[in-house]
Amino acid sequence: MRRDLSGQVTVITGASGGLGMALAEEFHKRGAWVVLAARSLEKLREAQQRLGGDCMMVKLDVTQMDSVQTAVQDVLSRTGRIDIWINNAGYGRFETLDQLGLDDLEGMMDVNYMGLVRCTKAVLPSMLQAGSGSLVQIASMAGKMGSAKGTGYCASKHAVLGFANSLRQELAGTGVSVTSVNPGPIDTPFFDVADPSGNYVKNVKWFMLKPETVASRVADAVERNRKEIDLPLTAAVGVKLYQLFPRLLDRVAVKLLNQK
Repeated sequence: MRRDLSGQVTVITGASGGLGMALAEEFHKRGAWVVLAARSLEKLREAQQRLGGDCMMVKLDVTQMDSVQTAVQDVLSRTGRIDIWINNAGYGRFETLDQLGLDDLEGMMDVNYMGLVRCTKAVLPSMLQAGSGSLVQIASMAGKMGSAKGTGYCASKHAVLGFANSLRQELAGTGVSVTSVNPGPIDTPFFDVADPSGNYVKNVKWFMLKPETVASRVADAVERNRKEIDLPLTAAVGVKLYQLFPRLLDRVAVKLLNQK
C-alpha cells in the first residue's frame, strides 16, 4: 500500500541547497511537513523562503553529536514526532590518494558516514518508541564501485551502505524502515568542492542526473517503502555486471570510470 506523505514530519539534513533543497521542495509538494536542517542559518532562511515559509528549520552540524541531539530534541518538542529522516549531508573531494590530505580523508568519513550515524543514533529512539518511521540514507553508486580519485569518497559511501544494510536487518519487525539511495553524479554545487577544475563535470555532463529527478525518486521510494534504489538505470546495470564479473570487466571499468 502506498504511503501518504501528507503531514509527515520530514527532516532533511544538508537542506540548504543542491539535492537537499530539491528533496525539501518535493516532499513539501507532496504534503509533508518539512524540517530544513543545515549548519548555516542564513542559507536555511533562504531555503525556507523558497518553500514559502511553510516549514521549519533547525541548525544542525552532523559532525557534532551535541548539535545533532539538540536539533532532534528541538524538532520533537515542536512537532511531537519525526516520521521521516533523510540523511543527505555530505561532500566529496576527488583527488589521487598521494595528493589527498589526511584531513580530507578524515573529513569525508566524518561527514558522510559518521554524520549519518550520529543522526540515526539520535532520532532512532523516538521512532522505535512510536513503532514507525523511515530512515533514508543518501549513499551513492560510488558506494558500490570504486573509481580513480575516489578513495576517500567511495570509502565513505561503502561505509554508508554497510551501515544501512546491517541496520535494516536489526530493525526488521520494529516498524522502522531503512531506504538506501544510490545515485550517480547529480548536477548540484557538490562539484564546486569535489571537482574545482570542472574536468569531471565536463566529461560526465551528459550523464548527470537532475536533482529534481532524484528527489522525486526518493519520495516515491519512501511512499512505497523501498529498501534500496539505484539510479540511473544504466549505471545500476553496469554496477551489477561489475559485481558479478569483476575481473572480466575491470579493464573496461577503469577506462569508463576514470573521468575525474
